[in-house]
Amino acid sequence: MPLARLAVTAGEPAGVGPELLVRLASTALAASLVAITDRHLLQRAAARCHADIELIDDDGTGEEARRPGTLRVRHTPLAVDEVPGHPDPRNASHVLATLAEAADGCLAGRYAAVVTAPLQKSSINDAGIRFSGHTEFFAERSHADVVMMLASPDLRVALATTHLPLAAVPAAITPALLTRVLRIVHAELRAKFGFADPRIAVLGLNPHAGEGGHLGREELDTIIPTLEALRTEGLHLLGPLPADTAFMPAQRTHYDAVLAMYHDQALPVLKSEAFDCTVNLTLGLPFIRTSVDHGTALDLAGSGRADPASLIAAARMAMELVARSATRPSSPPRGEDCMDAGGRATPGTIAEERGEGPISPKTIL
Repeated sequence: MPLARLAVTAGEPAGVGPELLVRLASTALAASLVAITDRHLLQRAAARCHADIELIDDDGTGEEARRPGTLRVRHTPLAVDEVPGHPDPRNASHVLATLAEAADGCLAGRYAAVVTAPLQKSSINDAGIRFSGHTEFFAERSHADVVMMLASPDLRVALATTHLPLAAVPAAITPALLTRVLRIVHAELRAKFGFADPRIAVLGLNPHAGEGGHLGREELDTIIPTLEALRTEGLHLLGPLPADTAFMPAQRTHYDAVLAMYHDQALPVLKSEAFDCTVNLTLGLPFIRTSVDHGTALDLAGSGRADPASLIAAARMAMELVARSATRPSSPPRGEDCMDAGGRATPGTIAEERGEGPISPKTIL
C-alpha cells in the first residue's frame, strides 16, 4: 500500500523552517514527505545542516517506502534568495503560494494531510497583505469553522480566541462564540481522537473565574449560561474553572481537553512543560493540519542548530490522525452541524465502537 502523502511547508524562508524540514526528511518516518517550497532553498538549508538529502521532483504518484534522507519537492520559487535571520517581504507571495498549494492539494486529495513549519506573520503584513496566521488562512481557504488546539504528550488545549489583543478578548467572548467552539471541540475529540464522551474543562475569563461576580461578570452573564445550555445537549463540560489551578495534576485526571478563553491564558503552561514536543493542530478543517508550536527562531536561522523535535512530533501526529481518518465525519464539524434535529449533540462514529481506543497524546512522540 502506498505511503500517506504529507505536504510539508517550509514557512518563512529566512527562518529555521527549511532546516527543520531537512532534519525531518532525515528521519525514518513512514510517510511520503512532499516539501512545498523552493528546491534551491532546501539545498542551501541542507548544506547549512551538513545533511545529505536527495531531493526528488514530486510527480504526484505514491511510493511504497521512503528511505531516510529522501524528500519529494513541489517546487515553488522564491522571489529573492533568503538571508537567514532577515525576512524579506518580497517573499510573502511565495509563502502564501505554498500554503495555498498545501490546502488545495489536501482538498483535491493529492495530500493526506499538511504539516506546517513556522512563518513570519509580520513579514507578510509588511508586504501589504493582511495576514493573521496559518489557522485563519486555512479556514478561509476551505470555508470552514475552525478552532486552534495545541497538544503535548499530557495536555490538549483549545482556544476560544486566538490572535486578538488582550483588550479585545472580553467583548469577543459571546454565547455564540463559545457554543460554536465547544461544539467543534467536542465533535473533533470524538472523530479525530476517538473519545466516546470527551470531557472538556472550560476556563473562566477572570481571576478565580470571576469570584462570584466580584472580579468580573463574564462568567455569570456569558460562560455559565452557555455551558448549562450545552450540557443539555449532551456535552460533558467542566467549569468555568479558575485558570491558576486548572492545570494541577489532580485536576488533569478529570478532563480530556481544556478550552482557554485567550491565547496566553493556557499556552504558557503547555509550552513551559513540553515546548519541544507540543503540536499545533486546526480542528474543523476538511483536512488534517498540524504544525510546530514555535516561531521562526530568526536568531538560530542559518546555524543548522535548530531543534526539529516539534516538527517531527507534528508529522507523527498527522500520521496518527491520517490512520484514524476513517472515523471522521464526511464533512468538517461546523458548530451548527454538530446538532441533530432536536438540538442535541450528534453521536457520530466512535472509535471505541470499532474496538479501538482513543488516541493518546503520548502517540505524538
